Order: sequence, then C-alpha cells, then structure tokens
Amino acid sequence: MDMQSNVEKREHWSKKREYILASAGNVVGLGNVWRFPYLCYKNGGGAFLLPYLFFAVLCGMPLFLLETVIGQYTQEGTITCWTKLYPLAQGNEIISLYSRVYSIVLAWALLYLVYCFRDPLPWATCNNSWNTDRCVDITSANQTAVHSGNATIDWTLGNLTKSSVSEFWERQVLSISAGIEEPGAVKWEVLLCLLACWVACYFSIWKGVRSAGKVVYFTAVFPYVMLAILLVRGLTLPGAWEGVVYYLYPDPSRLAELQVWMDACAQVLFSYGVSSGSLITLGSYNRKHNNCYKDSLWLCALNSTTSFVAGFTVFSALGFMAYKQGIPINMVVESGPGLAFIAFPQAAAMMPVPQLWAACFFLMLILLGIDSVFTGLETITSSVIDMFPGQMRRPWRREVFLIVFCLVCFIIQISLTTQGGVYLFQLIDHYAANGACILFVGLLQCGAVGWGFGAERMCDVVEDMTGHRPSVFFKLCWRYFTPLISVVCFVGFFLDYQPLTYNEGYMYPNWAYHLGWVMALSSVVVAPIWAVSKICLSKVPSTGLPRPVLATEDETPFDFLALSRQDPHQISCVQPAVPLAEDPVQPLICISDHKHCPLLE
Repeated sequence: MDMQSNVEKREHWSKKREYILASAGNVVGLGNVWRFPYLCYKNGGGAFLLPYLFFAVLCGMPLFLLETVIGQYTQEGTITCWTKLYPLAQGNEIISLYSRVYSIVLAWALLYLVYCFRDPLPWATCNNSWNTDRCVDITSANQTAVHSGNATIDWTLGNLTKSSVSEFWERQVLSISAGIEEPGAVKWEVLLCLLACWVACYFSIWKGVRSAGKVVYFTAVFPYVMLAILLVRGLTLPGAWEGVVYYLYPDPSRLAELQVWMDACAQVLFSYGVSSGSLITLGSYNRKHNNCYKDSLWLCALNSTTSFVAGFTVFSALGFMAYKQGIPINMVVESGPGLAFIAFPQAAAMMPVPQLWAACFFLMLILLGIDSVFTGLETITSSVIDMFPGQMRRPWRREVFLIVFCLVCFIIQISLTTQGGVYLFQLIDHYAANGACILFVGLLQCGAVGWGFGAERMCDVVEDMTGHRPSVFFKLCWRYFTPLISVVCFVGFFLDYQPLTYNEGYMYPNWAYHLGWVMALSSVVVAPIWAVSKICLSKVPSTGLPRPVLATEDETPFDFLALSRQDPHQISCVQPAVPLAEDPVQPLICISDHKHCPLLE
C-alpha cells in the first residue's frame, strides 16, 4: 500500500493560459526570426507567401491539430500515446534527441549578450587582438577603409576584405578551424555559456509543468515585447522601407522552381514544431475537455503571423545597413546564423546607443530559443516517465533522471564548442532533423490516425472533448491531402538534394556526408523497424478486422489487441465484453479494476 501511495499522478496545467504560452513559446522560435525572412527574400519575396500558405494550410495546421488532440485524448507522452491509438506507430522520438543540438545557438547568443555590455561593442571596431589586416571597421566614416596601411579596397571585391562583425564571429566566438576534420581546441567561453543554458533549461522544467507553467509567463511573453520594440525602431531608421520592399517584392517566376516549394515546406514543418513530439507532450497536460481545436487554430495563426512580422524587423535593419554603407541590400543579407550573428549585430552597431539594441536582440533570441529547447527536453522526460510510471512517478525520480540526461547532453555537446564545432552543428542541422525526416514522421502519423485508428473516429474524439466537431477538411487532410503532399515532398527533397557546404566554399569530406546520411536514416528508420517487429513477434494473428477497444471506467481507450500481445495469459483481469457500444464490430470491453491490471501498468 505504501508503494502505491508514493506513485504521483500525472500533472496538468494549473491554468489554460500556461498551456497557450508554453505552446506559443515552443512553436515561435529562432526559425521565425532568422530563417523565414531570409527564405522569403531568397525565394521571390511576396510570391513565397503562396507556397508557404499552401503548406501551412494542408500540412502544418492538420498535423498541429492532430498531435495536440492525440496528446490531450490519451493523456500520455509521445511514445506511450500510440499504445492507445495504433501501437505500430511507436518509435518517433529520435528527432527530439537530435534537436537538442540547438542549445549551442543559445550559448552563442548568450556570449554575444555578455559582450553587449562593452563600450565600444567588440564587433564594431578592428582594434582587437583577433582582427586581421583585412578587417573593415564598420563604424568608421570611410566604410571601405582596410586596416593595412593606406590600402583601400572596395566592398565589391568580396572576400578580399572582412567586416569587423564577421571577424568577431569567425575568429573570436568560433575561432573556426579549416574544416570538420580539424576539431581544434575547446572554446571555454562558449562552453561556460552552454553550461549556463543547460542549467537554465533544467530548472525551467525540473518540477514538470508546475515550474514550466510559471517560467513561460516570462520566456514566451518578453520576446514579443522585444520584437515590438525592435520593429518600431527598425521602421524608423533611414533606408528601412527599401529593406521592406526588398523583403516583399514579388517575383512570381520563382514559383516554377522546385527549391522554392521545398523551402516553404521545410519552413512550415520547422516553425510549426510538428513531428518532434513536443505538441503531443504539451497537449497531454491539458484537461480532458479543453477546447484544443480552437487553441490549435489560434496558435497556428500566431506562429505564421510572428514569422511575417519578424521579416519587417529584420529587413528594416538590413535596409538601414545598406543605406549606411552605400551598397546593394543583397550584399548584406545572410542566412541562418549569419543573419543572427553577423547582419543584425552589424546593424545594431550603426545605431545610436548600440549596446541597448544589441542586448534587446540577443535577449530576444535567447528567450525564443530556450522555450523550444526545454519543451523538447520535457518531451523526452515525460516519455520516459510515462513508459515506466511505477518507477519514475515517485519523489525525486524525475529530478534525478533529468539532471543525468542534461549532463549527458552537455558532455556530448562539448564537441560543438570546439573550433570545428560549427561544421558539426551544420551537419546535424542539415541531415539529422531536416525537412525530409520530419515529413516522413508526419506521414506515419497521418497513416496511423487516418487509416489505422480512423479519421472519423478522431473527429468523434475531438467532438467529445471540445463539443465542436472539426471541419471535414481536417478529416480529408489526415486521410488524403497531407499524406499525399508528404510523399511528393519527400521525393522532392531527394530530387533537390545538394551536398552540404559551409559558406558556399568549404566542401565536407566524404565520411562527413556518410555520417550525415546515417543520422538522417536513424531519424526515420526506428518507426518502421518497430512496426515490423511488432507484427513479426505478435502472438495474436491479425484478422484484418477493426480492433476492439478496451475502455476503462473513465472511458480512456486502450488497444485490446496490443495489450493481449504483451501477455495473452493474463487477460483474466479483463471482464467479458459488456454492451457499452451499439457497434458489434467495435465492442468496448470494460475493466473492473484497471489500476491493478498488470496489462495496464
């Protein structure tokens, strides 16, 4: 009796707004600020919004709603939830593990934030120990002056010069080596910042939703305050509107290119946070009758709107940079880390009170990223706890597991703080958690729910929980539209594949490409292997008929066939079928004392 009394119950959000804020913080992340604006500019400006909205409506929103409903309905994490829906679909946790790599981005942002309190900003001048003779001082009156005697080289000569911001990023923050085959020494400043980020993530969720629900009041709201401040400041700068026009000017001819559609698909999947398990986890902490249907639609709209508005903030700053330097705006636009750690710091250095604007920007980046990181951490933790509730839902078991897992992740990521760490980071980012992997997992989920569990039954579930039946559009998406688009885009990613390069110059060695494909394969192969093994090792032959559903006293569904496969000799704890449903093909079987049933432990 004492052992049973020590087992803690699964938690719920204390207030609905905690779930809304946590979900908003999870889906609104770094990609909204540094990736969407660049892709919009790169792929036809305003014309890019057409493929983006196409994938958002037909893939992003249906998958977002589906995963949220799965979590709320089953009240389980991303692995055990499938035992109650369609057991063959288990094994989709690998992407969450690879996504922990993005904590290194928080470490870089934190290091920049520390440097923001220096006067002058260290990346604004060439009078530092890490600068070379090719350095260009961005704060000097003569923007083309090079610190090599009296030499003056025009910006248009490209790699003959390096801005002070680029040298700060490459030579001071990264101390970047010649390639991934030369890892070099550990950057201790970055290592300490990485440790600080992991400590912050640990204490954000160490008590589960009790602590995370309080943290998100700050981490989810404050970035919007910072974004609004930077937006207003950016739009009032000279040259800002030229940047905005460059951001949105439509080029419809780009829509004929496959790359544009692949970029739009990948951006929607990344920014909506689907197929990583985080949406299932956050939804599982909701009360059973929360209106997750309405919540999901509003959160999707918030995510896309934030991406669009962030583009005005970024490109107004880039337009200001082009104006100050007297160069075309396409010469100051960079992608990914280059946009966050080179372009915007350079723009901040040209503004009055540069320390203030730089600090606002990097604080916003940190808060945008930390929500996504600790939500992914909670996804893994909750999955382990739900798999072993009898052992893990006891005092201090969660805290001990979490600190061990964080420590292991930190030790593994030490390799990312070396001089060659940025090459490894880009390799993992490009292969292990890319759009094709996320598409494959989304395809499996749609197949499992749309055809295995049943799209019509899922609509019944939504109606039972929320009182509102979802549009027939979502049923069609779960069964037809989203799987079909996922297959086409999955093939498209391979047709559009290009070997990874760094800064469009460095080519990775062959062994690195092989490692990348191994990581990509590991992200998608676990689920099929699990399904095949379940079928092959099954002791109960498949009849091809719909499976009966096992219902507990609180009407929580269980897959009877999956449970009987675990130990067919222990079905004695299950009562004979009682007429709880009119459908004779889908009988509901009631468990009298399911809390003590060994099949359900």
